[in-house]
Parts: sequence; structure tokens; C-alpha cells
Amino acid sequence: MAIVTMSLNPTIDVASEADLVRPTHKVRTSNETYDPGGGGVNVARVIHELGGEAEVICPAGGFSGNLLDELLGQAGIRRTIVPIRGNTRISFTVYERKSGLEYRFIPNGPRLSPEEVEACLEAVRECNCEYFVASGSVPLGAPTGILAQIAEIVREKNGKFVLDSSGAGLSVTLERVPVYMVKPSIGELEALQGRRLDDESARDAAVSLVERGRAEIVAVTMGASGAMVATKAGVIRMASPRVTARSAVGAGDTFVGAMTLALSQGRTIADALTYAVAAGAATALTGGTRLCLAAVPETERIERISPP
Repeated sequence: MAIVTMSLNPTIDVASEADLVRPTHKVRTSNETYDPGGGGVNVARVIHELGGEAEVICPAGGFSGNLLDELLGQAGIRRTIVPIRGNTRISFTVYERKSGLEYRFIPNGPRLSPEEVEACLEAVRECNCEYFVASGSVPLGAPTGILAQIAEIVREKNGKFVLDSSGAGLSVTLERVPVYMVKPSIGELEALQGRRLDDESARDAAVSLVERGRAEIVAVTMGASGAMVATKAGVIRMASPRVTARSAVGAGDTFVGAMTLALSQGRTIADALTYAVAAGAATALTGGTRLCLAAVPETERIERISPP
């Protein structure tokens, strides 16, 4: 398998709509959808949608863990499920029709035991891949350096480690282990730097990570403003296509999935960035927790997502 992804804290993503969200009163929802979610899961879904192959490793347990496994199967995603005692978390997103606002409720998820953490690490040791994408939050019970441990395992197997996390998952990993690619959002890069960043200072921060050998590729996503990529060859800044965004859920995961797929196909950094920005914009066109489609309706500004 060329690409393996990992979601240490996967979720069942439930999305729905309501006329008005208000306290105390019952809020009646409609148009419910259920999707397998969590960073690594979403990355695998995107790669699959765009014609690639990926396998996801994730811990799952309880009735919701069984549902996650079933939803991944329905989506055609290859997976290695690490059984845990706790229930896989269920996230809930509600789109309020009256205001056009989106409300997202994200639980912490189950606490992993030391034995379950070790089982996750063993699953990484047993896999073989060219690219390994660790995306999403670090679950309760896992050490803050678990993503660094995974990165070390992947490096020992001569794999290319792609990191997409926040907080300690981002800072501790970059401090301990050089990675192939890291994908912080502008907000995550600001948190890593401890200050607000404009375009110029964000560029400098990304370049610094490359020059200090922390990552070969630093891809910074900036929402509707697009993205930038820093490598030893220089910096590429790319604007995002103008679209009418319906939801921002999963756009960052989509960017990572599309860029990793393009790189695995031997495409240039510039081509991979173009592909990733377009795919992220395509996800913004979808509602709820749906991700990009390889082909979208002709009425939308982006008609097809395919490698440049």
C-alpha cells in the first residue's frame, strides 16, 4: 500500500439542519447524514474519492466503533481496526438555516489504556507504505509524544511521514523528529510560533522550519485565502478559487489527502499544491461533513477535480 493514514481519535460525524438553534427548546433537525470521520479517516476518504488507494489505521470500540467500521466498509476504505474498550466518539454538526451559521459539537473521545496505545503503535510497525499520514487529535490517555513515536517508526521503515495535528501533537513531534511534510493551518502555525502572523511572517516561519530541518515540505493552509508551501527550493503562494462555501468541515483533511496523493504520483510541488487547493475548495462546496467530489455539478465554479 503506497499510502497509509492514521486517525488516533476517529469519530462518527453526524450532520443535520435546523431552522433555528436555541437553548432549552427541542431543536428539530432534518437531512441527517452519517459519515466516518477524524483526520486520518477523512484523508483516506479523499484519496479514495480522487482515485487513489489508502488504508486507514484507527482504534475503535463499542457500538459506535462497529458503526465506524461499517461506514468505512460502505465507503470502500481499507482499514485496520485496533479494538478498544471505550466507545468511539460521535460528533454532531448542525446547520442553522435562518442564520446560515454552522454549529459543531466535538467530544473528547474515549481514553486509551497503555495497552491500547501500544496496540496502535504495533499496527504501525506492521504496516508497509511509502507515505504515512498521521492526521487529527491525540486521544486521552495517549502520551503527548505518541505522534513522534509513530514518526520514528515510519522513518525506520524508510517511509515518508506526513503530519497534520495541533497543539502538542504538532509541537512535540516537530521538536523530536524531522518529518517529510507538515500541514499546519495558519492558526496552528501561529500557536506554534506564539504570535499572530501576517503573510510575510507566516512565510518566514514556514521557511524556518525547512531551514532547521524539521520538515522537507511545510504546507500552510489559510482558508479562503489559499495556501503556501515552503521547501528548500523556495516558497509557492497560491490563492483559493472563489466559491460559495457551504461548510469548512474537512477542508484541511482534504488538502492533505489530495497533496499526498499527488506527491505519491510523482507530481511536482506546484502541481500538488494546485490539486490540494482545488480539492479543499471543492470540499467547501459540500454541506455538512461531506468531503470533495471528483466531479461536482456544472453550476458550481469548480467543475472537476483532477490532477493538473
